[in-house]
Amino acid sequence: MPLPSASATTSPQKIDVESIQADLNKLADNIGKAVYGKQECIHFLVTTLIGAGHMLIEDVPGVGKTTMAVALAKSIGGQHQRIQFTSDLLPSDVIGVPIFDQQLQRFEFKQGPIFANVVLADEINRTTPKTQSCMLEAMQDGKISVDRQVHVLPKPFMVIATQNPIEHHGTYPLPESQLDRFMMRIEVGYPDHEYEMAVLQNPAVGRLELSLDPVCSPERILEIQSAVDLVQVDESLRKYILEISTATRKAEEIELGVSTRGSLMLHRAAQAWALLHGRDYCIPDDIKQLVTSVLAHRIIVRASFRNSLPHSEHRRTAELLLDRILSEIEVPR
Repeated sequence: MPLPSASATTSPQKIDVESIQADLNKLADNIGKAVYGKQECIHFLVTTLIGAGHMLIEDVPGVGKTTMAVALAKSIGGQHQRIQFTSDLLPSDVIGVPIFDQQLQRFEFKQGPIFANVVLADEINRTTPKTQSCMLEAMQDGKISVDRQVHVLPKPFMVIATQNPIEHHGTYPLPESQLDRFMMRIEVGYPDHEYEMAVLQNPAVGRLELSLDPVCSPERILEIQSAVDLVQVDESLRKYILEISTATRKAEEIELGVSTRGSLMLHRAAQAWALLHGRDYCIPDDIKQLVTSVLAHRIIVRASFRNSLPHSEHRRTAELLLDRILSEIEVPR
């Protein structure tokens, strides 16, 4: 069966861009009440949400990773759960377990905390690979399988995972298959001087996410996710994405390049980013803005190249290579 052409998949439906942008601005502003001075991170977070993806927030402790996740969950209403990943956490602690009901004389499935619209997987790299792997089906298909029974997760469904990239004692690095399920990986960074001073003067400022009111419903998020599918992506931009992915596979310094899923994620993220910024079509800058956050964690850099750089730049090797690749590829006009 032949694949449909790009023109055949283009929908003639119109998008109410102004209404969607207004709702997304409210959502971003509400999160910004708790996460001050991190507008770009918030935009990445909202883009991942409406792109029906998952996010990995990687940074040192105490810079607002958990705050950002809780603020998003509070802002869209619906259900949200926080799972503290530890070395003794079992898959059944995450997805649930069948329990025998003596009155009914049968096993009834007891849902785990993963049954929520927004799931905060805190310090996900502190649990074992066995427990990490129980998230794969949920993140990919929005469902889990227990005893040959399929259980569908609530919609929308988003996993926001956090991890500390500096401390490695007692951690289990996420495998490539797990990393590839995250649409984006971002770093929050230290707060602005003004915000940190406000927290020192009034510690309650740092817990504002707990008192946030919802400004958007899960149903509205689903509508916006459907609208993302309708955002126009020119054929030249698809070729641009493919050229970037292909270049990562051919680069001598890269051992493992971007997968097809990575290309699809960049395509989807660009559509969501365009809609967030009030457009029903993508431009090259959408892709360039997102390349590092969407692709860097999908690349494995050869140790010989990484060790040739100053130690301070080891963590940025993938970003450096992507910057070079972007500079070598002609931008569509």
